This record gives sequence, structure tokens and C-alpha cells, in this order.
Amino acid sequence: MLDVLVIGGGNAALCAALVAREAGASVLMLESAPREWRGGNSVHTRNLRCMHDAPQDVLTEAYPEEEFWQDLLKVTGGLTDEHLARTVIRESSRCRDWMRRHGVRFQPSLSGTLHLSRTNAFFMGGGKALVNAYYRSAEALGIAVRYGVAVDRLEMDGGRFVAAHAGGERFEARCCVVASGGFESNLAWMREAWGQNERGEWPSDNFAIRGTRFNQGVLLKNLLALGADRIGDPTQSHCVAIDARAPLYDGGICTRVDCVSLGIMVNRDAQRFYDEGEDFWPKRYAIWGRLVALQAGQVGYSIIDAKAVGRFMPPVFPGEKADTLPALARQLGLPEAAFMKTVNDYNAACRVGQFDHAVLDDCHTESLTPAKTHWARPIDTAPFYGYALKPGITFTYLGVKVDDRAAVHFGGLPSDNLFAAGEVMAGNVLGKGYTAGVGMTIGTIFGRIAGASAAAAAGAGQGALRAAA
Repeated sequence: MLDVLVIGGGNAALCAALVAREAGASVLMLESAPREWRGGNSVHTRNLRCMHDAPQDVLTEAYPEEEFWQDLLKVTGGLTDEHLARTVIRESSRCRDWMRRHGVRFQPSLSGTLHLSRTNAFFMGGGKALVNAYYRSAEALGIAVRYGVAVDRLEMDGGRFVAAHAGGERFEARCCVVASGGFESNLAWMREAWGQNERGEWPSDNFAIRGTRFNQGVLLKNLLALGADRIGDPTQSHCVAIDARAPLYDGGICTRVDCVSLGIMVNRDAQRFYDEGEDFWPKRYAIWGRLVALQAGQVGYSIIDAKAVGRFMPPVFPGEKADTLPALARQLGLPEAAFMKTVNDYNAACRVGQFDHAVLDDCHTESLTPAKTHWARPIDTAPFYGYALKPGITFTYLGVKVDDRAAVHFGGLPSDNLFAAGEVMAGNVLGKGYTAGVGMTIGTIFGRIAGASAAAAAGAGQGALRAAA
């Protein structure tokens, strides 16, 4: 009988499969996507957030455990399991040598991402290169992979895994790792989760999915129906304000617009609705997706002037450009009088000190609601630019409860042969919010843990412990 069945084909699934195989277990991976679309959301990633106490190869300075924990605590508002979160943080300091052994290469952060040089290790060639390196390693190790196999249900005996079913096929194994992602691409489930708002809108109808179309959440729904302990809020996700022209699926990181903190954000009534200077984007940029989702029409408009150009990663799609503010309002379809009042009120409230977008500077507004607490400079230098933004969902946080062995819990008790890794359990660490690179960190660490646990449970013994080291 097969030792370990891994369901999924992204970073977490690959890490689990590789570690289990290194421990001596026989491994089969089932990827729902065809080969050309393999890798899940991981193909759209760029980096891994890593703890380190001193400079390490591509990482500068130090990023100690407590600072990483505080960053995570800040974005989640306390909605995180500290024990599991600290497990991820600590293990992140010692996973990169293992990644390199499987062909992953790292590079220093480039122009536009220099602020991440201390906290995040970038993949050379991005997430696609990482995924391909892992698949090459899997092939070399004799891991069997089947593409286009969408598992729709698990066969369980109480809390024990028996088999997985995909269409008319049945796959038995001693142990199973579920790494099949969230449900962000299941538009019907997203609609059900978000519901209808007070304006009669169905907000999720206006969302784009930044990641793979194959994350339908079928297996997550099945696990919850089977009695797996639930973690997380179905409306919470890695939700980013992205270019409103982005495609429905697979827009990836190139659809992000990073200039929000350099100007103001208004809704379709030309009203500001949140502090654009609350914090810098590596920690809090993801809040803007959810904030825009709460606005009428699920649309926001980022407004900047010429002074901001060159201070953020240029978007793939150019924004609207005008020589005057009234002309910009008309091009964006915003009410001109309301727009001018908003901009003029903001400009009058700006108290400019020493501007520095790399730190929390002293440029702020006074007697303005909502305030802009940092980087507040008048929008007064032509040409002016505007970007229409809508919510972009990367991955969802509803998932299954796990422990530090990655074992799925049923009625408060861990399964002895069913494990989970990646998006399907990320809600244990990410109850809300996001900090750059932590999704790949969770997937890498819990993928490795799940693979080691599954191999050990299947009888691979001490080899599993060595493989995860």
C-alpha cells in the first residue's frame, strides 16, 4: 500500500511530498490542475519571510523572533495561535538550506523591494522557478505525480484517513496530507460567505482572484462536513486592493498598485474613508482590499501627483493621467465638485515635515477626518494620476484546525494519519491581515512538518525526523 498521499500541487504540497520521500516513504501527489497550470498560488509568489539573528546570504541585518512575532501580531490583531505562529517563525530560520538542496535559488531584493531586504528572501525567478525546482527534485526522488485529478471527497473511519476519491477513482494510503488550498476561486462559496450588504450589493461579485482558478475549496468543504474542527472566518483572506482592470483569475502580483500611501484614496463619491498613512505596505498594504470591499460598488481610487512618481513599484497598467485635478476627476468618472472639495480639504490639512516614505515620518494632517498620520503631502504638482482599484483575493483563511504536528483535529482530537499544510490550515496562524511573504513561510514550514509527520505515521520512522531537519 502507498505510504503517503499528498493532495495538492503547490509549495506546501511539494514540501510535504519531498520530506516524506526523503524519509523513505512512497509518495503520490494528486494535483487538480493540468501540468501547465501546476503549482497553485505559489507560482505567483516572490519571497519567503525569514527570522534570522544576523545577516544571512541575501538577508541583511537581523530579524529576530520577537520582531517577527510582533509584526504578525500587529496584522492579525491577535487572531493567531501563538504556539503555531512561533513554530513557523523559528523554523523559518533554518529551512533555506533544505530549499537549496532541492534547487531553489535566492537573490537579494531588487529596486522597489529594498525595504524587504532585512525580512524576506526572494526566489530567483520567482514562485514559478521555485515550483519547477521542486517538481524536478520530486521526479528525481521517484515521487509519482498525477495532474488533472481533482479529489472531491475523503473516506474516513472516524478521525482516520482511509482513502481519497476523485471521480470514479479511489486512492488508498497509510497517511494523507491535504494541501489543496482555500476556496477563493469558488465564486458561489465566496458569494455565500460575504452575503448581501445594506446597499443590496453582493460584494464578492466585484472581486478578482489574484491566484489560481483551481482553488475551489471542494476538499475543505468535505473535511468540514466530515467533522474536522474549523478555524477562521470565511470572509477573511489575503485581500489586496488591485487594479480594477485585472483579470478574474491568475492576475498575480503584477496587478497590485503600491502608491496608496503616497496620496489619498477615495470612493466613488470622491470621499476619503481611511488613513492612507497608517503604516507602510509590507505590513499593512493588504488592509486596503477589505476596506475597498466595504465601499459602494467595491471600488476605490488612488490619487497621486507627480511628486510620488518613482517612489513605488510602477504598476503594469498605466493609470489615468491629467494636467489638472478637475480633468482627472472627469476621466475617473468621479463627481468633480466633491472630488475637488476632498482634495482641497486634504491639501489644507497637510503639515509637511521631513518626508521619508521608508519610515513612519512626521508628515501628517491636522483637523481632518479621517486623518492621514504619515506621508501627508499636498496633491498639487501636475501631472496628476488616478488608479481605479477593486478587491483582489489571494487566498482565504477559513480552514481546518491543526496542531504542531500538522495533524487535522476532529472533535478536539488529532487524527493519527491525516495532516494539513498551506492555505487549508493557514487560518491557524493568520486570522486576519497579512504581512509580506508569510504565506509562503506557513506553507513551507507546515508542508515540511506534515511530510515528516505523515512519513513517521506511515512507518518510515526516524528517517522522517532527519528529513525535516
